Amino acid sequence: MNLKSSFSILLTCLLGSSAFAQNVKLKLISDQLSHPTAMAVTPKSPSLLFVCEQEGRIRIIENGKLLPGPFLDISKEIIKREGYEERGLLGLTFHPNYASNGKFYVFCSSPSSGVKGRDHISEIREYTVSKGNPKLADATSKKLIISVDEPQSNHNGGDLKFGPDGFLYIALGDGGGQNDQHGQYGNAQDLSNLLGKIIRIDVNKTPYAIPADNPFVNSPGAKPEIYAYGFRNPWRFSFDSKTKALFTGDVGQDKYEEVDIVTKGGNYGWRAIEGLHVHRPSDPQPKDPIAPITEYPHTEGISITGGYVYRGKAVPKLAGKYVFADFMGPVWSLTKSADNKWTRSKMSISKDAGEWHVYSFGEDLKGELYLLTVLLESDKGALYQIVP
Repeated sequence: MNLKSSFSILLTCLLGSSAFAQNVKLKLISDQLSHPTAMAVTPKSPSLLFVCEQEGRIRIIENGKLLPGPFLDISKEIIKREGYEERGLLGLTFHPNYASNGKFYVFCSSPSSGVKGRDHISEIREYTVSKGNPKLADATSKKLIISVDEPQSNHNGGDLKFGPDGFLYIALGDGGGQNDQHGQYGNAQDLSNLLGKIIRIDVNKTPYAIPADNPFVNSPGAKPEIYAYGFRNPWRFSFDSKTKALFTGDVGQDKYEEVDIVTKGGNYGWRAIEGLHVHRPSDPQPKDPIAPITEYPHTEGISITGGYVYRGKAVPKLAGKYVFADFMGPVWSLTKSADNKWTRSKMSISKDAGEWHVYSFGEDLKGELYLLTVLLESDKGALYQIVP
């Protein structure tokens, strides 16, 4: 989620001219949210959808109804200014053993206490649910798992999810500003810090442990938490529930947005490369960078919102397609062909720039997909389900 400096001009960006290839509809679940950034579910409470509000609350939707009281409210502990903002409560995931241990994890932005060179701190926190009440978290159970100093307010990443291997994956942006002007060649290519990376940790140890097969465990000077690197702002990522592949949308600088399939130890090129193109020819060019499976130019959008591979049953024609969007309104699907190429098609649920902002996606226990949006005319946060 990254608003470019030319925001006012790009409000009128073109949304592409291809015909709508996927005619689906949206079912409104709630339009009484505020800046919804993430959605998570747990088999322990199958009737509940948990939705993060950027201001610092986790709300619950039960059988289509938004409950009045929050599951968790940490709004007094995090940063969220009025207007456009990339900090706040950005991510939520439940422990695979939530049914027995009650643990869940959030990604949030905490104040920096005025430390020079530090805008704020990205924190991964563990909480537990209250005993006897599945609709209320125990705010006093807070446990800090990991913290990362952020030099600027934007490009925080912010997503976190447990992988099929049981480890916790966390997305971190390059530290903010334009062109990753941190250090000699930017944070994203620097293995001595966690910025511009997707990291992987084992939270079943205190405060966490490093998986033995993390790719840089035995690399001198490298952070052993790193799973993959070379990202600008991997705002939303997800695992395909069938193939277990890890997809992320990586927000570009000023020309291209991209979708990547993330592999262990992979280098995705930023800042030397943006999408499929050389961005900084004066930088050392990465050896064997991993190319995105698709990109789109800034005539079609300005900031990618990564989604999910559809594995539900309600919309059979979406089966196996990766559904994602741009912050400014378009929604697309990617279809993989027999020769392993991906074709992008605009979906009928796309909106014109100025109607909504697509903040995030969600997936329920049945594999059905949801859009988390802000409606610009009313400034209401809205959750929709994709339906036939």
